[in-house]
Formats: sequence, structure tokens, C-alpha cells
Amino acid sequence: MLGLMGQGLMLTGQIFVVTLVGALPLGVLVALARMSRFKPLAVIATLYISILRGTPLMLQLMALMFGPYYLFGAQMGADWKFWACDIGFILNYAAYFAEIYRSGIQSIPRGQYEAAQVLGYTRAQTFMKIVLPQVVKRILPAMGNEIITLVKDTSLAFVLGIMEMFTRAQAIAASQVSLVPYAIAAAIYWVCCLIIEFILNRVEKKLDYYHD
Repeated sequence: MLGLMGQGLMLTGQIFVVTLVGALPLGVLVALARMSRFKPLAVIATLYISILRGTPLMLQLMALMFGPYYLFGAQMGADWKFWACDIGFILNYAAYFAEIYRSGIQSIPRGQYEAAQVLGYTRAQTFMKIVLPQVVKRILPAMGNEIITLVKDTSLAFVLGIMEMFTRAQAIAASQVSLVPYAIAAAIYWVCCLIIEFILNRVEKKLDYYHD
């Protein structure tokens, strides 16, 4: 049983890591587009955020999985479910991260931008050296909540037939007629969340030198 659960945990970890690697930078781009002075781009980004945050992730995963066939008659390969899962999670979490980034960026006083301009900083230098470190500190608690939620949301991959940890636990529980696999899965999710919370707390303490 533990061996099968371990295999599921590997897939859960893969979904988690791929989502963060893709969604964190994409969220920055979406946030910047959302704040753009170019109205069509801002409208598109706003609509993207609204749709992805306003519809269930499970529905988005199913749309990506079956959309190519129902819309275009395209027969996707066996690996498509993994691609659909990764793309769905990245697009969904990028929308949430984008709003967190936006709130953090807009919380920085305008005077800091003006002071940096007087000191000869370019807009890119101002953002990277002055704004971004402060934004990271301010948004870290909200980002931490989303990252912990992601750990649990990986279980939604079961709708695509991906044998991540929850799906493994479900199959073992059905075959053994026992709740023990569910209890083990719950304990593993909890431990993973505790580890992530510990790491985030350490990062937050290291950023304490940035005072609001």
C-alpha cells in the first residue's frame, strides 16, 4: 500500500512543482498586463483573471482534456491528460497569483518611483531593485495561502484519470474496504503543508529587513 501511495505522491509533487514553475512567472506577466495603460491588453487580462477565478478548476481541467475532441475532432494521445493537467493548473493559479502581484505592486507608494527616477534608475531597475523586494515581502502571506491550497488542489487531477496520491488512496480504500488509505493520504497532505509553511515562515523572517 505504501509503495502505491508513494507513486501517487511523486505525481502529486510533479503537478505541484510544474504549476509553481509555470504559474509564478506567468502571474507576473498577467498582472503587468492587467495594469497596462494599453486598454485592450488590460481588458483581456482582466477577462482572463475573471474567467479563471470565477469557474471551477475541475471544469477547466475537463475543458482542456475534452475540448480538442469536441471542438475540433482532434484525437489526442495518451499523454495529453498530463499536458491538460499541467496547463490547467498553471493557467488557473497564474490568475490568482496575478491578482496578488497586482495588489502588492499597487501598494508601493508612488513617491518611491519618483525618488528612484531622480536618482537615475530606469523603470526596470526601479522595479527589480526597489519595488520587487518590497512586493515579495508584502504578498508572501497571501502567496503562501495559495501555495498551500495548491498542495490540496492537486487531488483534482483525479478527474483526468491521473493516479496522483488521492486517486491511489481512493483505489486502495475501495479494494480493501478501509478508511486507512484516506487517513494516510490526509496525513501526507498535512505534513507537506507543514513543510511548506515552515519554509515560507523562514523566508518571511529573512525579509524582515524590508520595513513597511
